[in-house]
Amino acid sequence: MKIKTRLTLQNTGVTATVFLVCLLSIYWVSERTRSKTFFHDLKKEAITKAHLFFQKQVDAKTMQSIYLNNKKFINEVEVAVYTTSFQMLYHDAIQNDIIKENQSMIDAIVQQKEIEFYVDKYQGIGLLYSYQGNNYVVTAAAYDGYGYANLHKLQKTLIILFAVGLSLLFLACYFLAQASLRPIRSIVKEAENITALHIERRLPVKNQKDELGELSTTFNSLLERLEISFNSQKMFVSNVSHELRTPLAALIAELDLSLQKERTQEQYKTAIQNVLQDAKRMTKLIDGLLNLAKADYQKEQIKLQEIRLDELLLDVREFILHVHPDYHIEILFEQEEAEDDRLITVMGNIYLLNIAFSNLIENNCKYSTDKSSFIQISYWEKWTIIRFSDNGVGMSDIDKQHLFTLFYRGEHEKDIEGHGIGMTLAQKIIHLHAGHITVHSEQGVGTTFIIELPHI
Repeated sequence: MKIKTRLTLQNTGVTATVFLVCLLSIYWVSERTRSKTFFHDLKKEAITKAHLFFQKQVDAKTMQSIYLNNKKFINEVEVAVYTTSFQMLYHDAIQNDIIKENQSMIDAIVQQKEIEFYVDKYQGIGLLYSYQGNNYVVTAAAYDGYGYANLHKLQKTLIILFAVGLSLLFLACYFLAQASLRPIRSIVKEAENITALHIERRLPVKNQKDELGELSTTFNSLLERLEISFNSQKMFVSNVSHELRTPLAALIAELDLSLQKERTQEQYKTAIQNVLQDAKRMTKLIDGLLNLAKADYQKEQIKLQEIRLDELLLDVREFILHVHPDYHIEILFEQEEAEDDRLITVMGNIYLLNIAFSNLIENNCKYSTDKSSFIQISYWEKWTIIRFSDNGVGMSDIDKQHLFTLFYRGEHEKDIEGHGIGMTLAQKIIHLHAGHITVHSEQGVGTTFIIELPHI
C-alpha cells in the first residue's frame, strides 16, 4: 500500500472516529434531554390530576372519561392515587394499569419521596403528595410519542450527516495527502536521475527548516560523502593502473631481454639485480598507494589513541637513520620542555602519523645537499606545532602550487627516486587528524613544512 493511500485511510479513520463520537454525543444528549423533559411533564400532570381529585373540582368519572377519550388520539398520561398503605383512591384506567403498582413500589416512593423509572417503552414517575396533613402516593405513566418521533428524525439526520461527512472527509484527506507528498515525489524523481555517471547531482532543498528539507540536506550530505569515496576509488584504480604499468613493463622487458640469448653469469646477475630493483620500486609504489587509500578513510574508521609527538618523532628518526645511515636528523624544542605532557600529546593514529612524518623528513633529506632535516617542536594555545626544515634547493612557485598534487614531480626531482605520492599522503593524513600543513620555500635557501595538530 502506498503512503498516500495509507495516510488517506488513517486520517479519514481518525477524523471519522472523532466525528462519530461527536454525533453519538449529540444523540445521547438529545435522548437525555428528552427523557428529563418528559419526566418533568409527567410530574406536572400527576400533581395537576391529584389536585383536581382531592379538591373535587372534577369528579373521578369525568376525569376517567376524559382520559379514555383523549387516549384514542394522543399519548395521554395515566395517573393513579394511593394511600401510603397501598389503598387505591383513584385510577385513570385500572383495566390498562401500565405501572402495575405493588406494595414494595409504594414503600419505595414513601421512603424516597420521588422515583423515576421505565416500564418497557413507557416512562413512569411516583411521588409523595401531601393534602391537608395527610400523605398520598401518586403515580403517572405515558409514552413520549412526540419526543421519540423527534429523536428518530434526529437519528436519521445524524446518519445522513455522517455518511456525507465521511465522504467529504475521505476526499479532503486524499487531496491533503497528495499535496503533502508532492514534494516527496519531486525528491524521488530527482533521486532517480542520480547515477554513477551523474553522482554530482543533488536533491532540491526548498525549506531547510521543515522535515523534507532536513531529509534532502541529509541525503545531499550522504551523496557528497559517496561522491568523495567514489572518486577516491576511481582515482585509486586509475592511479594503480597507470603507475604500475611502467615498472611492470620495465620488469617484463628486462626479463625478455635476458631470455633472448645465452648470457654470462655476470650478465644474468646484473639482469636479476635490475629486476629486483624494479620489483622493490613496484612494492614501494604499492605501499604508497595502499597508504593513500587508508588516508582517505573517515575519522570514525581509524583507531585513535593518545600519542606523544616527541616520542613518535624519535622513533621515526631512529627508523629512518637505520635505513639511511647517511641522513642527519635533529629534533629541537623551541620552548623549554613542557611541564604538561598534554601540550605535546595528540589523539591520532600512530601508523598514519608515522608515515606522514617519515615522508616529510625524507623529503628534507633528499633535497638538501647535506641530507639533513631539522625538526622543531613548539606549542601554542590548542595547537602543537612541528616544523620540518632543510637548507636544500628549495621550490619554485610552480612546484609549491602543485606540491600536494598526486604523482606530481618537481623540476629538480628527475634524478631523485620517488613517485609523487609522499606529499599528497602527508597532507591527507594531517587533514584526517584535524590539522593543517603549510610550506615555506625559497629556491637556493631551503624548505620548511609547518604542521599544526590539536593537542588534547
